[in-house]
Amino acid sequence: MIRTRSALVSAAILTVAAATSPVRAADATFAALEGAWSGSGSVRLENGKSERLKCKGYYNAKAGSTLGMAINCGNASFKINMRANLKNAGGSISGTWEEREFNQTGNVTGKQTENGFQLKFTGALSGSMNVSMTGAKQTVSISTGGPGFTGVNLQFAKSS
Repeated sequence: MIRTRSALVSAAILTVAAATSPVRAADATFAALEGAWSGSGSVRLENGKSERLKCKGYYNAKAGSTLGMAINCGNASFKINMRANLKNAGGSISGTWEEREFNQTGNVTGKQTENGFQLKFTGALSGSMNVSMTGAKQTVSISTGGPGFTGVNLQFAKSS
């Protein structure tokens, strides 16, 4: 009887731990982004040319499972001002986005990965966005069908 009760308690603990592990990972992923980031990258324009960009990223992790995100990039002839509000529920990410220079909005769906997340965004402008982190460094890749640009690749470091 004691052995059976002990086995049931152990099974219950393992079940709870397994059920909460994705949430802890989500909390850690969003929390690791918290704060200001800076960096550079490039944008691929619709005409096939590439231009260098300087960027700032700002992340606000709220209550562990939600993330406010702003990425501002530009040079003398091109600007991107993207915002997103994301929610992570057990590794599934959803939310909304807006791009202020091109006046576009839409929805986001995606999933958490081992070192970041992969997103699909829809609206008048649609595409994908991948964010990966290694320590205090972050890579952001955006692919889209336009208008204005077809892709962005950014490298960020945590600002001090």
